[in-house]
Amino acid sequence: MTSKTASSFGNFLLRKSVGNLNSDPHVGVLVITTDLEGWVLQGDFVEWQRTGAYVDRLNNTDLLRYNAYTGVRNAGVIQVRAALRHFRISKLRVLTDYLLARAAARPPAPSGEAVTMPVVVQKKFSPMTAVRVLALLDGEGYPLTAPVLSLQPAGESALVCAEGLSADLLEPLAVGAPVAASLLTLDVVSFQAKGRWLGRRRLLGAPVGAMAVTAVYAGGPPIPGRQVA
Repeated sequence: MTSKTASSFGNFLLRKSVGNLNSDPHVGVLVITTDLEGWVLQGDFVEWQRTGAYVDRLNNTDLLRYNAYTGVRNAGVIQVRAALRHFRISKLRVLTDYLLARAAARPPAPSGEAVTMPVVVQKKFSPMTAVRVLALLDGEGYPLTAPVLSLQPAGESALVCAEGLSADLLEPLAVGAPVAASLLTLDVVSFQAKGRWLGRRRLLGAPVGAMAVTAVYAGGPPIPGRQVA
């Protein structure tokens, strides 16, 4: 499904992403609610706006309205080119995929590129209740964001997931392809891990995939956007 809708987001604790968007406007977006309903979108970054309706609306959200110290620096505008998927994930599916990923979380063979994830990153990736997204590039060079809530550490240098409802989105991934995993916890701690796809196998009849981690970045304070591994 295609769309010409514009959407906005706030530049709040963004650092590395600002430079990325200024150099490459291709955008992949995952929207997910607390009821586990969501949408997978793609679009093009258009501009930053320092004033206007977008900025006012963002600063009036519950997250920022009562914050006496800061608001968004500016609003980024995205032209949505496609709404690729609307999904709902049941709590039973979350639990099943999580247990499957935990069962599959064995360390892969050592990789020369891989780095050791800090202990705090491994711990934050481990609980069941967190938003986890796996991003890859599609054939047109646009990021594709796949919800993989089961993503788990597999040893110190890899992440593994039960592909679940995202299996068809991840199916084109070749071994060695670049991927990125993003984590946002319920206490608003976020990290991003970049790496290489290690491939998939089947466990109890379901596809599970893994990535070697080659870099880790903090997504929030006190060092948003800084590489930590």
